[in-house]
Amino acid sequence: MANFNHIINSNIPVLIDFSAEWCQPCRMMPPILKEVKNQLGDKVRIIKIDVDRNTGVARKYGITSVPTLMIFKNGQVLFRQAGVIPAQQILQVLQPHL
Repeated sequence: MANFNHIINSNIPVLIDFSAEWCQPCRMMPPILKEVKNQLGDKVRIIKIDVDRNTGVARKYGITSVPTLMIFKNGQVLFRQAGVIPAQQILQVLQPHL
């Protein structure tokens, strides 16, 4: 948890993909997130968190469905949405925070 707090306190936006191995829609996210990373490079950090292996973090942020994307910057939640989100929408959300 301390490492997670360190990561989300970055002044670079951190996109967290809360997912689970058994989740079918979660399998759609990696190519979408790769597209976001390809467009933004080092302007954003993208991390995948398995909710079954990281129950404490999932509980702290009330993750009840997967996938759930959250964007943090300087420890603040900038965005949160459950479900598969297209790359273009993620880029639009991130743009003002780069």
